[in-house]
This record gives sequence, structure tokens and C-alpha cells, in this order.
Amino acid sequence: MQVAKVIGSVVSTQKSASLLGKKLMVIAWVNTDGSGPALRETPAEIAVDSVGAGVGELVLVSRGSAARKIFPEPNQAIDLAIVGIIDTIDRF
Repeated sequence: MQVAKVIGSVVSTQKSASLLGKKLMVIAWVNTDGSGPALRETPAEIAVDSVGAGVGELVLVSRGSAARKIFPEPNQAIDLAIVGIIDTIDRF
């Protein structure tokens, strides 16, 4: 999993059947302290939200087959999924 910040949402009227009824959010990768972007040249990406995250929240993101398994079939078009909302990160 990786840490990201939700920076927007996506409205798409034409999309794969596997995305129907799913909330799409724009995320930016960040460092574990919430600063970002994690990589200077990292573009924003689109993730399917499974937890009801909102703009401005730090979230946990899963990718690939792990992201697809969060959702019931059909789920073929899903590559990134928001799987948790981060309340705090403690570093020791």
C-alpha cells in the first residue's frame, strides 16, 4: 500500500461497465509525513474509492490485483483503489 492525498473527483458519463456506480477520485502520491508529491515528477492518478474518502484526506491506496479484489465482479478496469482513510501516522 501507498500513501496518497485526495485532490479531486472525477465525473465520467461514458466508462467501462466495471466502473458503473463506483466513485472515482483524483489522488497525488505523498510522503508518510503528508508532504508531497513523493516524487517530483509524479502525475496525479485516478483511484476507485471503497471507503468514502473526501478531498483533502490522506488515504491508503492499493494497486493491481489487490485493488481489484476489493470490489465484486465485474472489476476488470480497476487498477488503483482507496482502501483506507488515514487518521494519524506515528513515526518512531
